[in-house]
Amino acid sequence: MERLEGKSLPLGGESSSWDYEVFLSFRGPDTRSTITDSLYETMIRAGIRVFKDDEELRIGEEIGGELLRAISISKIYIPIFSKDYASSKWCLRELAHMVEHRKRGGKVILPIFYDVDASDLKLRTGSYGKALENHENQSGKIVAKQWEEALKEVAAIKGLNLKDLRSYNGKHDMS
Repeated sequence: MERLEGKSLPLGGESSSWDYEVFLSFRGPDTRSTITDSLYETMIRAGIRVFKDDEELRIGEEIGGELLRAISISKIYIPIFSKDYASSKWCLRELAHMVEHRKRGGKVILPIFYDVDASDLKLRTGSYGKALENHENQSGKIVAKQWEEALKEVAAIKGLNLKDLRSYNGKHDMS
């Protein structure tokens, strides 16, 4: 299967080199047409190989396996946490997979908090608490606990808080 710059993905396991430098994780309805598309286009123009699901998945490909494999062959993960990120089982599966690869070493997670605070992820507050309760009822306590732990671990990483950026931007010229 063809990829950016004519590269094809390995059929299994880890790649010896990174096929993607960055993997973007986001909930499409929340951020696709705003920050995600802007970030993706900026990185592509800068020559960075980025995996973004609607750009990289081909019609007929199995979404689950392809997304998890793309995580495996990416070096940097950028989860974009929005109000409804945790309502998506796929976003939480991706996040848990990213955390697992980070623990193995050599991978970096750079979180972006878009209209949420890191404390929402850590403390199960707001939409994150409600979403985890729903997942616990639908998917079971073990799966929901794994996702909650992944959220807490990533929330402890220093990330970009776009709420702070907006208030800062109102006071100073950031250009």
